[in-house]
Amino acid sequence: ALAAAAASSVLPSRDLDSVEVWLDPNVYKNGLAAAIPGTPGLTGLDTAAALGALGGDPALKLEVLEPLDDKIIEKAIRFVLKGGSKVNLLEDKQGLYVQCQVTAGSDRSEAIIEGMHDRIVSIRLNDQPIKDHPLLSGNDASGPDGRSDLEAWLKKLPVSRLLEFVDDLDADDLAFLKEGITVNMRLAEDGLKHGRGLGVGRTLERLARQRLIQRDMIMAARMITSAAADARMAGVKLPAMSSAGSGNHGLTAVLPIVAVSEFVDCEHKTLLEAVGLSHIITAYVKSYTGRLSAVCGCSIAAGAGAAAGVTYLLGGDARHVANAITNLVEDLAGVICDGAKGSCAFKLATAAGTSVQASLFALQGITVQPTDGIIGTSLEQTTQNIGAISTVGMIETDRTILKIMLEKKFTSV
Repeated sequence: ALAAAAASSVLPSRDLDSVEVWLDPNVYKNGLAAAIPGTPGLTGLDTAAALGALGGDPALKLEVLEPLDDKIIEKAIRFVLKGGSKVNLLEDKQGLYVQCQVTAGSDRSEAIIEGMHDRIVSIRLNDQPIKDHPLLSGNDASGPDGRSDLEAWLKKLPVSRLLEFVDDLDADDLAFLKEGITVNMRLAEDGLKHGRGLGVGRTLERLARQRLIQRDMIMAARMITSAAADARMAGVKLPAMSSAGSGNHGLTAVLPIVAVSEFVDCEHKTLLEAVGLSHIITAYVKSYTGRLSAVCGCSIAAGAGAAAGVTYLLGGDARHVANAITNLVEDLAGVICDGAKGSCAFKLATAAGTSVQASLFALQGITVQPTDGIIGTSLEQTTQNIGAISTVGMIETDRTILKIMLEKKFTSV
């Protein structure tokens, strides 16, 4: 949607004839079944591109579809039904990549996103590059905000150093973290109230009311995190505060900690610091696993962040934090990513509950030993091992997952 909106924005007219996109396998996989925000449950990469081209605002970046209304949605549906929007899979493309071409009469425009979800590296009109366009992020490897450089820097740091960053949070940082809690809790409250999507969070809450399950801090974390995923994956028109480039990561990194805070006596600043640590750890793990991979980042990266944040909230030290992350990684290392869709709520529920459990075990002195499986002699080595599995070891797994999804989609048409 963002690439299509960026390409469309430079055309003299939005009386469009066609929209065509080319996507890397992971973007393709993650957009195949997720409901499109601000629509009545619409899905499809072709529909997302049409909506972006016909009514998106690229200046809003990942909130590009905020301006959608019924008129734009109806126009996009008609556009797709008449074959105006086409999607192509670049099977061998590595890394995040979206290319979109839009035509209107004799004019043709193009936009390319590469490396990161909102990093527009090229905009062209009638085959001529538009330089210094305000939407462009630049063509260097880091982008204007140095996120790639930041990830490379994070890789060099021991986890004990990452914990020290919490002491450097200033008033602006804390206000930003508080906003993230508010935004993500809004999604959780919507999911609990309306039972959107699969209704995983609301079902867990109902089971607790019926006393079929116990509402302890682990279950509370599962409830609100999965409820937020229910709402987000159903396309409710509410933003999520992301973490490491992913909205679902943001839900997992933040909400389990909020749930646990309701069971303990802690200052609000401590809660915000715990959430800040969770974001830092999530970014640290993602720097090894990659922005998109065959491994479920909500389980491994954001789950690790949540485990660290919960441990910090409960008074754990650096050793406890490292052990909690190790416990989480050993428990959930095999969880695959088979695209973004409604059933992600189940995975977020698992990650949220396991993050709390991993923390509680670590605080009780229980941790996985370095002789076990992929666990290293240090947390840093364990994280490197997870990165190797994600970026090298599961390449063929990722291809197989996508092949299964494509065949299923084809046979169901």
